[in-house]
Amino acid sequence: MHQHSSGRHRAARNRRLTGATTAALSLGLCLCAGQLMTATAAQAATTTTPVSSTATVKAAAAKVKPTMTTRVSVRTIAYGAKTKVTAKVVNPRTGKAAKGTVRLQGYVNGKWVLLAKRTVPSNGTVGFTVAPKSTMWVRTLFIGTGYTQVSHQAKIYVKGNSGAKVLAEAKKHTGALYKFAAAGPTRFDCSGFTQYVYKKAAGKNLPHKADGQQKAGKAVSKSNKRVGDLIVFRSGSHGYHVGIYAGGGYMYDSPHTGARVGKHKMYGSNYVVRRLVA
Repeated sequence: MHQHSSGRHRAARNRRLTGATTAALSLGLCLCAGQLMTATAAQAATTTTPVSSTATVKAAAAKVKPTMTTRVSVRTIAYGAKTKVTAKVVNPRTGKAAKGTVRLQGYVNGKWVLLAKRTVPSNGTVGFTVAPKSTMWVRTLFIGTGYTQVSHQAKIYVKGNSGAKVLAEAKKHTGALYKFAAAGPTRFDCSGFTQYVYKKAAGKNLPHKADGQQKAGKAVSKSNKRVGDLIVFRSGSHGYHVGIYAGGGYMYDSPHTGARVGKHKMYGSNYVVRRLVA
């Protein structure tokens, strides 16, 4: 009986030890799994935090694209007339004026050149007044710290009396000395002056002789002459002096030795009018 009882006690004790070991092992695995899960969660938290921070920094550093509208008051103007170019620049996030500058540029000889520059005021509206001498493209370009650049283009058409363009070129040479047989750009005789001006302003080719120039263009009556017309003074039917009509009985010419190019009173009545430009 004693032996059987001792055997039963040993078996029971073994079962308790086995159960305890199994429980301990099971508990140990659970603890390890818990530690693993905790470590994984910590790593995940460590990994996601910098990503969120980087995204915030990038969002804060991103440049704002401003809203810009541009308007040309009159797109088709007469030669010598003025028109207004207006640009309004707004920060879409605040609804207020975008801080920066607006540049007005013109497309000249295959590239954009600066015509004027203005700082954007508190109301966001910048205005420019221009008087182009020929049809041209213009654009407004906004530049500001923290903003992307934006630009708008518009074409301004210049029409009307091309004679005004000829007259403007003639005025440029006021004060140039007369020199026999000279045709510019700093010295002129009478026919050399008109030859140079019409070529420069209108692409017209004239002979370097006053008499030969009275055959250029088309004949116009004296009563219908207008700015930019060629005036040929004659002795009989021979042309001996030329000038460019400036209106009001005046002309631009290079008169004679010792004189200078300028606006002078027309003289005599024996002259013919020739129109070379529309």
